[in-house]
Amino acid sequence: MIRKHTMSITAITLLLASPLAAQEATTPQMTPEMQAMMEAFQKAGTPGAEHQKLASLAGTYDLTIKGWHTPGGEPTTDTGTATRKMVLGNRVMVEDVTSQMMGQPFNGHGMHGYDNTTGKYWATWNDNMSTGLMVSEGTCDAKLTCTYTGSHHDPVTKKPQTTRMTTRWTDANTELFEMYGPGPDGKETKMMEITYKKRGQ
Repeated sequence: MIRKHTMSITAITLLLASPLAAQEATTPQMTPEMQAMMEAFQKAGTPGAEHQKLASLAGTYDLTIKGWHTPGGEPTTDTGTATRKMVLGNRVMVEDVTSQMMGQPFNGHGMHGYDNTTGKYWATWNDNMSTGLMVSEGTCDAKLTCTYTGSHHDPVTKKPQTTRMTTRWTDANTELFEMYGPGPDGKETKMMEITYKKRGQ
C-alpha cells in the first residue's frame, strides 16, 4: 500500500513537471548582451548612498520665506511648513509646502532624487500659482551642500528662463535654500531665500 502511494506521487510529480520542462526548453537563453543590459538596468534602479542622504532629510520643517521682487529692495517675508518623505522604495524624496505668498495661500510640490545613470541629483517643482513645471539638475557634496540649475518658462516672455539654486546646512537642523535668476537688466539677482528649521530636534 505504501509502495503504491509512493508511485502515485511520483507519477503526479512527473506530470506537473512536464509542462515546466517544456517551457524551459522553449525559453531562449540570455545572451551576454542581454545579461549586460539587465545588469545595467538593475544598477541604475538600485538605491545607494546618495538616496540614503536624501532619506536623512525626511521630517517636518518650519519655514521662513523671503522674496525679492526688485533687485536690492526689501524682501517680503512669509512663514510656512514643509513635509519631506521618501517614496518609491526610498528612491525619491517628496516635499510638500504650505505657506502664504503675496497674501495668497500657497501650496507647492517638489520631488528630489539622484540618478545613478547620470551621477547627478535632480528636482522638480510645481505649485498652485502656476501650471508649469520647473526641472533642475545639480550636484551635492557629502554634507548636502548643493548647486542646481533649473529651467522653466517665464509667464511674461513665454521663453525658457534659467535659475540657479543652492542649499546648505548652517547647523544640524537648519537648511538654507537660495534661488537666483535674471533681473530686469539680465544680470543674476537673488530672488528667494527659504530657511528650513527641522522640528523635533
